[in-house]
Amino acid sequence: MHLDSYLDHLADARRVSAHTLRAYRNDIGALLRFCAEAGTVQVDEIDTLMIREYLASLEDPSKATLSRKQSALRGFFGWLVRVGHLSRDPTTSLRSPRKPRKLPAVLDEAEIVRLLGAPHRAAKEQPPTDAALGELLVVRDTALLEVLYSGGLRVAECSGLDLTDVELAEGSVRVLGKGNKERLALLGTPAQRAVKAWMGARRTLLTMRRRRAEMALFVNARDGGRLTTRSIARVVKAAARTAGLARDVSPHTLRHSFATHLLDNGADLRVVQELLGHESLSTTQIYTHVSIGRLKDVYLATHPRA
Repeated sequence: MHLDSYLDHLADARRVSAHTLRAYRNDIGALLRFCAEAGTVQVDEIDTLMIREYLASLEDPSKATLSRKQSALRGFFGWLVRVGHLSRDPTTSLRSPRKPRKLPAVLDEAEIVRLLGAPHRAAKEQPPTDAALGELLVVRDTALLEVLYSGGLRVAECSGLDLTDVELAEGSVRVLGKGNKERLALLGTPAQRAVKAWMGARRTLLTMRRRRAEMALFVNARDGGRLTTRSIARVVKAAARTAGLARDVSPHTLRHSFATHLLDNGADLRVVQELLGHESLSTTQIYTHVSIGRLKDVYLATHPRA
């Protein structure tokens, strides 16, 4: 009962995604079942020792998994205290495992150029059966890749774009990021041209699919509905294969590359923070590690004793 109420709170007040809600239900539910099997049914009887015993019973979890489970439990018990169901929080003394700092994979600028040109190259190398539809999808995929890289968008942000979010005259799109926070993402000249071309192709595609009222910016070929995050990931991976990129490339790779290239070319860290929509500067600072190669190059080229 408490768990359902907590998840309802997350869904209504925090606008947490369905995927995150499922993860929280699984993580918190597993602890409650563990305690029930040990004879502790009431949530106010669960103490720190029981929680530690539960975490110790997990079969060789990774540090990331353990950290995620502890975060879910902290949120649940903290909420129980705030709403008056508990007088104390048994998770306050839990210590989170230190996660290794994983540097994001990035593409260099030459690889980005190859990736952005991949839809046109693929159409030439392997012409589609339906030439008319194939031409429309080349225009769409080019615009999609340009927007992801030019704006540094998360894949869900890109999927969620509507026509009304696009301001081509200003070179920007209005993005709904994490926590329902709005920000403006900027589009460079190539991205603006690509989106403008897609606007015309989009009308043609929606007319073919008899779905002219659709508001999504990026739509699929099957029925003209909104392009999903999974479909966007497939477009990016297909472009990476065509571009001959050996590494695993995802939509987030373009976001990482966007931030790294800005810093490499002299952008201020706080500006990059704003463009990425990061709440904390510490989240953005990981890109300073990625850009250390540029710093070394500058040092070696300019320091008299390098």
